[in-house]
Amino acid sequence: MTINKLAIIGGSGLYDVEEFKNRELLNLDTPWGKPSDQILKTNFHEKEVYFLPRHGRGHFISPTKINFRANIDALKQLGVTDIVSISAVGSLKEDLPPGKFVIVDQFIDRTFAREKTFFDDEIVAHVSMAHPTSNGLMNACEEAIKKEKIDYQRNGTYIVMEGPQFSTLAESNLYRSWKADVIGMTNMPEAKLAREAEIRYASISMVTDYDCWHPDYENVDVQKVIKVLLGNAAKAKNMIKNLIQNFETHIDPNDPTNNCLDVAIITAPEKRTKKTKDKLNTIAGRVLSK
Repeated sequence: MTINKLAIIGGSGLYDVEEFKNRELLNLDTPWGKPSDQILKTNFHEKEVYFLPRHGRGHFISPTKINFRANIDALKQLGVTDIVSISAVGSLKEDLPPGKFVIVDQFIDRTFAREKTFFDDEIVAHVSMAHPTSNGLMNACEEAIKKEKIDYQRNGTYIVMEGPQFSTLAESNLYRSWKADVIGMTNMPEAKLAREAEIRYASISMVTDYDCWHPDYENVDVQKVIKVLLGNAAKAKNMIKNLIQNFETHIDPNDPTNNCLDVAIITAPEKRTKKTKDKLNTIAGRVLSK
């Protein structure tokens, strides 16, 4: 029987959950290097939970420099089955003001300087990303958000830009023409790698400001963003506690993530070297050992 374990990946402004008093900080190594920081292991309401700040505690890792592969591999080593990403984003729509949460269900990946797959050497795999987030986990997030009476939107498209600079006005208007909802710098390739690792994934975007298309936000001010971030983080921490208690009741045994590698690996068995299979053991050992 699978033991379901939840991990929270915290973005800008969310570097710890101080309410977790039962704490152990874990140092992990992966074939891809070190994760962003020590991973916090805690037990909350008799549930084993993990927390990882993707920018590191103190926010010292640029979006492009985040070791996404190490982050996902490390969480997989710990037996994590479900990841909820919490990210700060800019709004591309008038009805998504600062302070509102969006439960994202789609992404447009505009990044270009990142390693985006575990399967880049000898063993090739193509996983489906048509529906990149887990519907069951999204349901759990929605229930947790409602319990805190947080203003939110269910479903939305997140544009992932390379950064670390914010958009030009032309880019911002282009993304609005695509009917995207929010813009950020971190959920890709995170969502793709979670899918390759067969970890269910959901994304909650916390709006901090309007992107520069809005005449009142042409010059994004980091200090103003931080002020909203702190308020959002307080709401997010309460939401996380609700999520820990409810996520297992929403798990879909037929979620396409659960066994997606069964139909993804295209490389002939005789071409799969032991060296590469060992490197991929945490991520794909279930299928490569057959």
